[in-house]
Amino acid sequence: MESPPRPLAPTTSAFTTRPTLTGSFGMSASTHWLATATSQSVLEQGGNAFDAAVAAAFVLHVVEPHLNGPGGDLVAILATADDPAPRVLAGQGAAPQGASIEHFTALGLDHVPGADALAAAVPGAVDSWLWLLARHGTWELEAVLAYAIFYAEQGHAITGQLASVIAAVEELFHAHWPTSARLWMPQGRPPAPHDVIVNRQYATTLRRLIAAGSTSGSRQGRIEAARQEWKSGFVATAIEEFVARPHRHSTGRDHAGVLRAADIAGFEPALEPAVTYAFRGTTVAKSGIWGQGPVLLQALAILDHFETPLIDPDTAEGVHTIVEALKLAMADRESCYGHLDAEEARGVVAQLLSREYAKERARLIGPTASTELRPGVTGRTPYVPPLATAESAEAGAGLGEPTVSRSGQTRGDTCHLDVVDRHGNIISATPSGGWLQSSPAVPDLGFCLGTRLQMTWLDPAAPSRLEPGRRPRTTLSPTLLLRDGEPLVALGTPGGDQQDQWQLLYLLRTLVAGQSPQQAIDAPAFHTTAVPSSFWPRTWTPAGVVVEDRVGPAVVDELRRRGHEVTVSAAWSLGRLSCVGRGPGSGQLYAAANPRGAQGYAAGR
Repeated sequence: MESPPRPLAPTTSAFTTRPTLTGSFGMSASTHWLATATSQSVLEQGGNAFDAAVAAAFVLHVVEPHLNGPGGDLVAILATADDPAPRVLAGQGAAPQGASIEHFTALGLDHVPGADALAAAVPGAVDSWLWLLARHGTWELEAVLAYAIFYAEQGHAITGQLASVIAAVEELFHAHWPTSARLWMPQGRPPAPHDVIVNRQYATTLRRLIAAGSTSGSRQGRIEAARQEWKSGFVATAIEEFVARPHRHSTGRDHAGVLRAADIAGFEPALEPAVTYAFRGTTVAKSGIWGQGPVLLQALAILDHFETPLIDPDTAEGVHTIVEALKLAMADRESCYGHLDAEEARGVVAQLLSREYAKERARLIGPTASTELRPGVTGRTPYVPPLATAESAEAGAGLGEPTVSRSGQTRGDTCHLDVVDRHGNIISATPSGGWLQSSPAVPDLGFCLGTRLQMTWLDPAAPSRLEPGRRPRTTLSPTLLLRDGEPLVALGTPGGDQQDQWQLLYLLRTLVAGQSPQQAIDAPAFHTTAVPSSFWPRTWTPAGVVVEDRVGPAVVDELRRRGHEVTVSAAWSLGRLSCVGRGPGSGQLYAAANPRGAQGYAAGR
């Protein structure tokens, strides 16, 4: 049953931790205040939303190196003032030519490792940001990178979270990753919270990219020259030389990586059409099924078959219904998501989002928790991945933030940024990968490689299988909302498999319940863990639900009565969501950001 469309703009709401910011000039939000301030500074000096986003993204490399890095990847969704159609920037690199199932199984592996260079896809982040700047930005590369260079050379005070991550891998760094130890522990010990750290190696890398384009005759030519230096010059050469030497992996053994300079040279970013679903008057735009974006769309399609009171995320009934819908959508993710050819991908998405299929899936939601992975029929035998139950010590790990176990096994999270300008440009981006704890730092470059290949299966039958030259499925999943063809809201969050789950709660609270952006972000969050994790070692918790304790004991008790295996998390622990937007048909802009972790901020005027 559909409800009347709700305004995609701030509304009067109950008390929140912060106001929803409003203005008419420009708005920025991100997971770190220095990135938000950088973005807003660019807007104030005449840059557009894309100039601002690129500048902020490079700052995130410096100030959140445990959450993203230059050796990682990104997914962004955007619309320009000249073209309101949502487009997805696919900054996800493919598997190297040497990354085959046969190679990994010959090493005695049954999963792609969760750490070190063997799990590295082609790094797509830097090249994709430069590509975006050249085509849709207006600023010179030197001006855009000046912010990141400043913080890398002059230093920045680190957060407690970053300090704790470095401390957790201290032994690994000393024993096996000496290049990382020298970069992140120059005093021979982990830095303390609020210590000022520098990364002069990365500053030098950026300065060399700028210098590569200094003799070109046009702004775009200078940026393109920097791209080529990254792809075919000193960066690619250094990466190939370093990963060819064996390093310690999360398996506890040493392996050489297979990424080569030719793989990096062959990467090319692309803008792709978004996949969309109309939910109660609002069009929700996401990436295709090479990401997990359609999970959010399919969950909305399933929930569209329920009366509004049954999908209220602030009640036990609503939590149950939402979690069960997410389980079904996530099961289909495991069954049929991957880097399919264009025609097959369109066919799969069309079926998953069809009203008939959504109604069929909605009928599977009963009064008690399901305990099985239940993929639907999509014209072929549904693929069911290996289902390994996590031990209690592992089951509580990685809930929204990166964690490192005693054995040196790592799980990473990511970061996020949103920007809207007064001209009508808007972007939501989720950069990730290349975490400082994912692999050893490449000498003299100031960063390490990502581990996105851990999200592939070593099974030829899997739609998200490992295959040379094939883009791995990613969890990165920013969102753009439109009404009557007008782009209005950009939003997203870190969180791996939880990204679309937490965004779903935001949409239900704003589009159905009419809450303000900040109120929806502040509200208690929850998610299901009853899906194979996209991160090594790929475990799941049947009937698992994680809730912030602010949902209240009555909700927790009722969920347990229905058969959910409930883990109660700390009061402000789940999600790092942010958003920017504009009021429909007006020049009024707004922004909101997550208070959890005391890092994310919005700014604007």
